[in-house]
Amino acid sequence: MQSTVQQLCLKQPVVRAKLGLPDKAAPTIAANSGENFPAQLTIGDSPTKKRKISVQNLSPKELLALSVQLLSNGKRERAVPLLRLALEKDPDYLRALLVMGQTLLQNGQLAEATGYFERAISKLFLAGNPTDVENTDLIILSSQWAGVACIRQGKWAEGIIHLERVASLKEPDDPKSKAHYFDGLVLLASALYNEGQKTEAANYLRYAAAYNPANKEYLEQCENGEDVFVSDLVSSRRGDY
Repeated sequence: MQSTVQQLCLKQPVVRAKLGLPDKAAPTIAANSGENFPAQLTIGDSPTKKRKISVQNLSPKELLALSVQLLSNGKRERAVPLLRLALEKDPDYLRALLVMGQTLLQNGQLAEATGYFERAISKLFLAGNPTDVENTDLIILSSQWAGVACIRQGKWAEGIIHLERVASLKEPDDPKSKAHYFDGLVLLASALYNEGQKTEAANYLRYAAAYNPANKEYLEQCENGEDVFVSDLVSSRRGDY
């Protein structure tokens, strides 16, 4: 699971690309923007060129771009209004749903975060059973995050349902999706172990260890009945969202 935090951090180019987010060449918000966004924003296309734009005139993609920039700088409270506006303009915008859910999860707003992840999951399946690389990865990520949000609320059974959705998918061929897939299996094993299903947990961990030998540590903890296995994977690590 060493790659988990990197995979989910919005500063990482891999994650930005996976979610279809703009690169760092996108317009930047001026440093003196207020805590709550006014009707207009001053943005910088370059260090020397700035212009004012109306927030309402921005597209959902542009609003997401600016919100991600703020999130990358640790300014979650200023990103949320832009994300909400993006979703008002396009309630079906999957990437905005996922980023909003992740942001609320970071803020400890677990129930609301779960709602956004589940909306994304529903929309993905309404469009048909995800089979292409992008949508398969999105369903893996949204299911993982929904599972973790439920578990952190003490809703282990609901969390397991979300994580089992990952396990029900065919192992992806895409390397990045495959890594996310096995992260989900290790999380599922942790949740099952907590619920006393140690045999099932060990089976998933053997599969995960065959993919990545680093997961053998978790398999050994599971087989030895170590409680740290659950607390580390579900609570501590996922608090880094």
